[in-house]
Amino acid sequence: MSDGRGTATTTSRSPAPGPTRRQASSRPARGTAGRTADAGEGTVTRTAAGRFRGRLTGLVVALVAVAACGVGPVTGDGDAGPGEPGPGTTSREGTTRADSPTSVEAFQEDIADAVGSAETYWSAQFRASGQRFQPIRRIVPYQREGEISCGGQAVPRNNAVYCPAGDFIAYDVAWAVSAFRQIGDAFLYYLLGHEYAHGVQARLRVRHQYTIEQELQADCMAGAYLGGSVQAGVLQLEEGDLEEFREGLLAVADDPGQPWFAEGSHGTARQRTEAFFSGYESSLSACRLG
Repeated sequence: MSDGRGTATTTSRSPAPGPTRRQASSRPARGTAGRTADAGEGTVTRTAAGRFRGRLTGLVVALVAVAACGVGPVTGDGDAGPGEPGPGTTSREGTTRADSPTSVEAFQEDIADAVGSAETYWSAQFRASGQRFQPIRRIVPYQREGEISCGGQAVPRNNAVYCPAGDFIAYDVAWAVSAFRQIGDAFLYYLLGHEYAHGVQARLRVRHQYTIEQELQADCMAGAYLGGSVQAGVLQLEEGDLEEFREGLLAVADDPGQPWFAEGSHGTARQRTEAFFSGYESSLSACRLG
């Protein structure tokens, strides 16, 4: 996907780091609150051999640059420690990406664009209802299990989670880069959109009885954010992006036989796909937020 100037896609169970910044393409569009941490996305257990297309121009974020997106390691209950600047901290003025369509620079820019477009979307939704939106405090990449903790609980590898205790999103950068390269850039927009939805659930104090209800609603909200952002011209879909969404949702679905009522259940491939595209096509009205 690309921002309104230039790429997008979801949440994970496991795979994760573009070229010279492109202008918006003229091609047709293609198409846990209350817990220490949300259940997160697992490891991608499936690959699509022979079907990976290489990076799209991407959803280009037309509006905001993300100021506090990349930080160093988080210690304790969400306190950011010192570290090198992460995604979203590099100025875009006068810079170009590496030649490879799956470069670290492209990955970082897509992460920043995904977070920026999510902030733009949710700020507008809150403003329309007469409320002020407070963006999620930090987006934290990590490399090792135990490097990040949430409420005293270590965040595992091959995952992405929202931590309400510290109000941050953490993602395993190696896993996310692998998914980015295997599935496509749209996966990152879905991934960040899903975890950002958990942050919105926390702000709205939405708490469901079962994990799967929380997760499928977050998928729907991620779809609403992406569909609404495309409709508003903040993001631009490119050929193959919708298929990347479907591929990513299939990759992060629960294993066959996973009980729907079990703690940590996210939903079958069909359930997750239906939830996401319900939000994508019908906006937040499909997400049972009322």
